[in-house]
Amino acid sequence: MHRKRTVLVNLQRIKQLIITINFYKTMKSLKYFLLSLLLAVSASAFAQLPSVKLKNIDGKVVNTANLSNGGKPFVISFFATWCKPCLRELKAIHEVYPDWQAETGVKLIAVSIDQAQNANKVKPLVDSEEWEYEVLLDPNSDFMRAMNVRNVPHLFIIDGEGNIAYSHSGYTDGGEKEVLAKIKEISAKGKKSGAKKAAGKKAKGSGCGNCGGCGKKK
Repeated sequence: MHRKRTVLVNLQRIKQLIITINFYKTMKSLKYFLLSLLLAVSASAFAQLPSVKLKNIDGKVVNTANLSNGGKPFVISFFATWCKPCLRELKAIHEVYPDWQAETGVKLIAVSIDQAQNANKVKPLVDSEEWEYEVLLDPNSDFMRAMNVRNVPHLFIIDGEGNIAYSHSGYTDGGEKEVLAKIKEISAKGKKSGAKKAAGKKAKGSGCGNCGGCGKKK
């Protein structure tokens, strides 16, 4: 009887030890996951666009590193013709796109990840929906991988200096309102930054040395 009780106690201790070990393993994995997530978010807030050569729907070669919008924010939206949430998002944005442009000057660049055998479906889709977006083709998913995109739809907002300022995966109805809010926020930050730089240049050029800013000499 005593021996059975000892065995049961030992089994309980072993079980508790296993639970403790698994707990610490889980916490360690969670720690690394959170650290990786933090690094990814930090990188996306400052990273520049990678250089990948794609073609637009008219066959013109475009280097993604050179994508810009004249100092204003722009949106990059990864989609596919077979992806229903992607199409819902692009259609929803299309309905308010003129208002977005009038309010913020933003433009949207849609990047199709359709493989080569389906790439011929992209232009007819764009034409039928009357989308005014700039559309690029990424049949080998080179740009998709370079941007660390796992699934579509995936949307990025690039600030006026070419930095990746916002990243979002997936789409739910009404999600375009959040995107517009982020565009406004990023645009406002860009204007403040531009104003500070302009003020700094003005201050440097208006010193009282021999620069002629005030006409006085030291």
